[in-house]
Amino acid sequence: MRIALLQYPVVWAEIQENLRRTGLRLQAIAGEADVAVLPEMFTTGFCTNIPHMAEPMDGTTLPTLRRWAKQYNLAIVGSFMCKDGGKLYNRGFFVKPDGTTETIDKRHLYPSRGESALFTAGKERKVVEYKGVKFCVQICYDLRFPVWCRNRSGYDYDILIYCAAWPDVKLQAWDTLLAARCLENQCYLVGVNCVGDDGLGLHYKGHSVAYDTRLQPLVRFADNEEGTKIAEFDMERLAHYREVLPLWKDTDHFSI
Repeated sequence: MRIALLQYPVVWAEIQENLRRTGLRLQAIAGEADVAVLPEMFTTGFCTNIPHMAEPMDGTTLPTLRRWAKQYNLAIVGSFMCKDGGKLYNRGFFVKPDGTTETIDKRHLYPSRGESALFTAGKERKVVEYKGVKFCVQICYDLRFPVWCRNRSGYDYDILIYCAAWPDVKLQAWDTLLAARCLENQCYLVGVNCVGDDGLGLHYKGHSVAYDTRLQPLVRFADNEEGTKIAEFDMERLAHYREVLPLWKDTDHFSI
C-alpha cells in the first residue's frame, strides 16, 4: 500500500485556488500512489470565523475530488467545510477511484478557535476498506482522544490517518501523540499537517510523518518543508507482527 503525504500551505479562504494547486500535486503522483492524504480543511484553511465558506455535498469540492480520483486512479483523503441538513461540519472524506465516497465528521471540535461553536460534532467512527486494507480516518484534535481511535478486538483497521491543521506552538504534542496512537493500536500511521501562515496569524511547521508498527518513520517532513512524499506499507509484515504479538487480547473492553 503506497500512501502519498501532501504537506503544503493552504491559501486562506480561497476554494478555487486551493483546488487548482491540489489538482497539480495529485497529477504529479498519478500512478505512483494508491492513496493521497491532504491537510485538514484543504480548500479553505481552518476558517472557523468564515462560516459562509462551507459547501454542500454537491458543491465544488467533492465532485472535483471524484473526478481526480478516477483520472489519477488513487483514493483521496482529507477534510473540508461542509453544510449538510442545515448544519455545518468539518467533514472528512475518503474518495475512491470508482466514485465511492465515505464521509467522516470530526468528533472532537477545538473550543478555543470557535470550532465547537460553528460545527456539529461527528457521532460515528468509520473504518473504510480499500484494496483489501482497512483505514481509520480522523481529524486533527481527534488525535488527543485515544478512546475514539482505539483499535478494538481483532483489529478494526490497519492504517490510522490523521489530517490536520496543527499550529507550531503545539507541535511537540503533535509529534508525541502521533507516536503514541501508532504504538498503542499496533497499526501503521499517517499524519498530514499543513505549513505556512493562516488568516488568523497562526504559523504551521508541518511535521507530517508515516510510521510503521515499530515507530520507524517511513517518511518524515522537516520544519516548514513543502512537498509530497510517498510511504510504502508492507501489509504482510503488519499481519505477522500482530500474530507474533497479539496485544489486543489483553486490552480493556469499553463502549462509547
